[in-house]
Amino acid sequence: MEKFSDLTERGYVLSAQCPSREILQHLTNRWGVLVMIVLMKGTKRFSEIRREIDGVSERMLTQTLQQLEQDGMLNRKSYNTVPPHVEYSLTDFGLQAGEKLADLVDWLEENLNGILKNKP
Repeated sequence: MEKFSDLTERGYVLSAQCPSREILQHLTNRWGVLVMIVLMKGTKRFSEIRREIDGVSERMLTQTLQQLEQDGMLNRKSYNTVPPHVEYSLTDFGLQAGEKLADLVDWLEENLNGILKNKP
C-alpha cells in the first residue's frame, strides 16, 4: 500500500480531478468525522446518532449519512416496520477510515490545552 507521501509526490489527492478529494471532503467535513466516530461504537439508528452529535440538524445528518453511504463508508439497513426503522453501521472501509479519524480525534483531545494556549 502506498503512503500519503508517495501520493503527494505524484499529486493524486492534490489534483482537482482526483476522486479521492470528494471522499476526503465527506469524511473530514464538520459532521462526517463526528458521524464516523459515533458509528465506531457500533450500529446506530438515525435518532441515536442525532442525539449523540450535539448541534447537528436533521437535514445535515441526513445529507452526511447519504454521502458516506454513497462513498462506501457505511451501510444503511431499513426494516419494514411501523414506525420505520433504519440502522447505520460502518463497512470494512468505514471501519478502517474510522480508526484513522479516531486517532486524529484522540491526538487533538490529548493536545487541546497546548493548542489553545498557542492560539494567537
